[in-house]
Amino acid sequence: MSARHDLALTRGWTADGTRLVVEALEALDDDALAGPSLLPGWSRAHVVAHLARNAEALGRLATWARTGEELPMYADAQQRDADIAASAQQAPADLRHDVAATAAELEQAFAALDGAAWDARVRVRQGDEVPARVLPWLRVRELWLHAVDLDAGADLAGAPGPLLDELAADLTATLSRRDGCPAVELRPRDRPGPWHLGEDPDDGARTTVEGSAADLVVWLAGRGGGAGVTAASGPLPALPAWL
Repeated sequence: MSARHDLALTRGWTADGTRLVVEALEALDDDALAGPSLLPGWSRAHVVAHLARNAEALGRLATWARTGEELPMYADAQQRDADIAASAQQAPADLRHDVAATAAELEQAFAALDGAAWDARVRVRQGDEVPARVLPWLRVRELWLHAVDLDAGADLAGAPGPLLDELAADLTATLSRRDGCPAVELRPRDRPGPWHLGEDPDDGARTTVEGSAADLVVWLAGRGGGAGVTAASGPLPALPAWL
């Protein structure tokens, strides 16, 4: 069982990730919320709105697990995008309240689950069926990476090592299924490794990429432009999009 199934870990990381987002927002004045985030095409307000709507979506899956009544995360992709766009237009005070209130409601939804409900299977946005016990991990992933996207001083350098390991495992597994994924051996300088990306090439040769665990995770997630990450020879390989 991986760390993403360990509720003691992931629910703690969820609380820490929520604090990271709140602290990042406290570093931003209201005008800055309208400024660009690190995600192309999204303002910081869009990132905050997405986190609020994501909390509601995961809450619906938690309710599905508890009651047995199927509740999809979103009606469809178009409705998801429209809800984020509309939420991003809220007044700054309302947007700040929105992300905090929905995070608290999601924690209440998680607290209402018992052992059987945590093992119930629900369907995530991409169509995969997963046990409800991975829902906190999905929230962890959103919180920690989008805190970085707010571009307000939050980074992954202070993240617990096991959280970085699990993010790396999640990212490499997803990217390795994408067309055109390069074969890479990732060597974190401050965590046990290596991590592997992509299928084994016929000649066994992999591009070696080094950096701190935090910088490698940020690069795998398509953020940071490769800052702090270096290839043993030549430029960094191009990665497919993560999500």
